Amino acid sequence: MADSRETKLRRAFVVGYPIKHSRSPLIHGHWLSRYGLQGSYESIAIQPDDFPDFLKGLKLSGYRGGNVTIPHKEAACQLADCPDELSQELGAANTLWLDEGRLCATNTDGEGFVANLDQQRPGWEHTETAVILGAGGASRAVVQAIRNRGVKTIHIVNRSLERARELADRFGASIHPHALAGLNEVLQGAGLFVNTTSLGMTGDPLPDIDWRSLRPDALVTDIVYTPLETPLLRQARAHGFATVDGLGMLLHQAVPGFEIWFGVRPKVDEALRQVILDDLQEKAA
Repeated sequence: MADSRETKLRRAFVVGYPIKHSRSPLIHGHWLSRYGLQGSYESIAIQPDDFPDFLKGLKLSGYRGGNVTIPHKEAACQLADCPDELSQELGAANTLWLDEGRLCATNTDGEGFVANLDQQRPGWEHTETAVILGAGGASRAVVQAIRNRGVKTIHIVNRSLERARELADRFGASIHPHALAGLNEVLQGAGLFVNTTSLGMTGDPLPDIDWRSLRPDALVTDIVYTPLETPLLRQARAHGFATVDGLGMLLHQAVPGFEIWFGVRPKVDEALRQVILDDLQEKAA
C-alpha cells in the first residue's frame, strides 16, 4: 500500500453531461476508503461547448486527472496533448492525467472488458472466432481488446451494415462486417458471443438466435449491467452456456485510472461489486 502522505489531497473527477447516472464516484470512493488514502473523486457536469475550456483549465485546477464519459470521450482524445495508441485507434478516451504539464489520455474500456472475462472465465480467449452484436461506440473497445488478445476472427453483426463496415475498416483484416440477417451463420463454431447493444436495457426483442450454432463451451457476455442478467444472458444460460454479466467491465475499467491518480493499484472484489449492486437495488426501489 502506498504511504497515504504521498497521496494527500490528490483529487480526481469524472466529467460528462449529464453526470448523475455515473457510478464512478462510488467505485473510487470505496477504494479511497479501503486503502486509507486522503484524496477525493467527484463528478462534474460540463456541457459539450464548455468541455475544451474545462480541459484547458485542468493544469491549474489541482486535479491529478479524471474519467471522461458521454458525450466527451471523442473530444477528450482529440484535445489531449498525448493520447496513447489505444485511444487514438479508438478515437475516444475515458481516462486523463497530467504528466509534467501535459494532458495524457488513454481508453480503459477494452482493458475493463477483458479483465472482467479473465476474472470470471479464465481461458476465454482460447477461441479462434468471436461474434460481436452491435457496431456502436461501445463495440469499438471490445473489438480492439479481443483482437489484441489474439482472437483471430471477429465478426461484427449490426442492423446497419455500413456501421459494421466502418469498424472493420478501423481494426483490420481479421474483422468481418455482417448485416443482422447473417447472425446465425457467423455464430457457427464461435467460442465467444458479445452483446454490445442496449437491447437488454431498452426491452427491445432480441434477434432470433440459433444457440445450437455456438460451440458447446462458448462464453456469452453482455456489456450491459442494468439489468444484471439481460435477456441475452438469460437465454444463453437456459441453453447451457457459460455467461458473464457486464458489471465487472465497469469495475475493472476504473482500475488503471485510480492507480495513476492515487498511487495504488486497487482490487476488484466482491465487496466492491456489492457496493454497486446495493446502489442498483436502491435506485430500482
